[in-house]
Amino acid sequence: MNLFAKYRRTIEQIVRELGDSGFLPKELDTEQIAVEPPRDRSHGDIATNAAMVLAKKAMLKPRIIAEEISKQLRKVHEVETVDVAGPGFINLRVNASVWQRQIELILEAGESYGDCDLGGGRSINLEFVSANPTGPMHVGHARGAVIGDVLAELLGKAGFDVTREYYINDAGAQIDSLARSVHFRYREALGEEVGKIPDELYPGDYLIDIGRRFALEHRDSLKVESEADWLPPIREFVVEEMMSLIRDDLDALGISHNVFSSEAMLHRDEKILEVVNNLENRNLVYWGRLEVPKGKKSEDWEDREQYLFRSTLYGDDVDRPLKKSDGTWTYFAADVAYHLDKFERGFDEMIDIWGADHKGYIKRMQAAVEASTGGEGSLDVRICNLVNLMESGKPVRMSKRTGKLVTLREVVDEVGKDVVRFMMLIRNNDAPLDFDLKQVADKSRDNPVFYVQYAHARACSVLRNVQEVFPGLALDDADLATADMSLLADEAELALIRLLAGWPRLVETAASAREPHRVAYFLQELAAEFHGLWNMGHEDPTLRFLLAENESLTRSRTALVRGVCIVIASGLQVMGVTPVEEMR
Repeated sequence: MNLFAKYRRTIEQIVRELGDSGFLPKELDTEQIAVEPPRDRSHGDIATNAAMVLAKKAMLKPRIIAEEISKQLRKVHEVETVDVAGPGFINLRVNASVWQRQIELILEAGESYGDCDLGGGRSINLEFVSANPTGPMHVGHARGAVIGDVLAELLGKAGFDVTREYYINDAGAQIDSLARSVHFRYREALGEEVGKIPDELYPGDYLIDIGRRFALEHRDSLKVESEADWLPPIREFVVEEMMSLIRDDLDALGISHNVFSSEAMLHRDEKILEVVNNLENRNLVYWGRLEVPKGKKSEDWEDREQYLFRSTLYGDDVDRPLKKSDGTWTYFAADVAYHLDKFERGFDEMIDIWGADHKGYIKRMQAAVEASTGGEGSLDVRICNLVNLMESGKPVRMSKRTGKLVTLREVVDEVGKDVVRFMMLIRNNDAPLDFDLKQVADKSRDNPVFYVQYAHARACSVLRNVQEVFPGLALDDADLATADMSLLADEAELALIRLLAGWPRLVETAASAREPHRVAYFLQELAAEFHGLWNMGHEDPTLRFLLAENESLTRSRTALVRGVCIVIASGLQVMGVTPVEEMR
């Protein structure tokens, strides 16, 4: 189904044959050969760097290899022209029938068009969101949530078996502080005058209801007990309550997880001790001292002997502490145990989506995964940069309703799930993102959500109009696939088909690079091409999709428009966005 993959296989076969003939060395590595659309359309339909990649090992000039590969490509019956450009790039132009045939393939496949077996069913654990259960999710969390969810969908379309996981940080000082905060609200719910919440605790109003619910369940049984008695039950209660709130927020965004893992469980099950003992048996931990970190003043640094993991053996900058000064495990130690736990559950391939403030944590975790799994596990970390919430170009930092931080739920309620999901993908994940509430309400090309949705709705309107003018014309996909596609001969029509035919390749490349934002880019480009062809019909009536006097050509163009519908819907499905049939 991937036309570019088909020509890649053709080129690989030519390379093997040139190896058999003695022109090239046998069994050259073709892994780095790229077969893709040329950046400049005037150069042709398909471009490859094959000669450039093979030149060094073949000990030949790229141009010489390119000329020989070109000779063989010219023998392929669908290829019209082959040109060698610059030092050895090869550009092909194929027969129009190659592109016209893609419409039939799209109609036959439906929204499964673009599915591939790149992953071969391999299991991948994708951990994302994992927000600390200390408060409602804010708009910044939405970006990692959407990127993780769409990446999971994209990898699934590319043939991977993806498990979506959420890691609950339900151990440590933050959760104890949260529990103490709820204890204040619990006493308050029982009628006690508690005064101002201490600065080191969480003052959020969202804890008032949690305190009330705890009071309803426990009455005054824990009001006068010592902290050692009331802290554990409140801690357990508040984590459940906060995770319920977070699940509701994620549900509003259309996101669910397959697995929720608990940090506290790692401590209870002594998983951390197990993994540290394993590292110790392999001489990968030791007692030692670290130098003052760069940028930190020596007077602020506690020079003490620490229990350290030899992460520098695996590419990290410094060795990393596994214990705090009070003898408890560090967050890093728990994270090592957690990732080993994932590996032991059958996931040797792991992807984590983290916030930008965790970027400095990547090397140590990759080192830990490599060490704890004996080199059998791999960890890929995708960083999500900040989201700047804007309105008409001006920063929005506070909620209009509460005067505090804007929550994810407020933004979803204001602009809708689909808008939030699409907008979180209009930039590469490691670049900052401006989310303008005014822009997403505009019905213009400047609003990418509207522009893509409008393209789908506009295509649907063509199908409705054709049915009205030709009421007896069968417009189901199977019938449209039998239309005479050779009638789609205008260059603007062929340019649109070339884009549609690029969707399977886009799925493969975006999944391989683990860059779901490429889907949003593709859909915006496709929408622009479709809107452009629509507008050309206003200037030149012969290019209109619906020609009342020409049923045959109308049928062919209707097949093209239906292909646009299918591919946009397929892309929006990956993004978790509902395609609309009418703009209201």
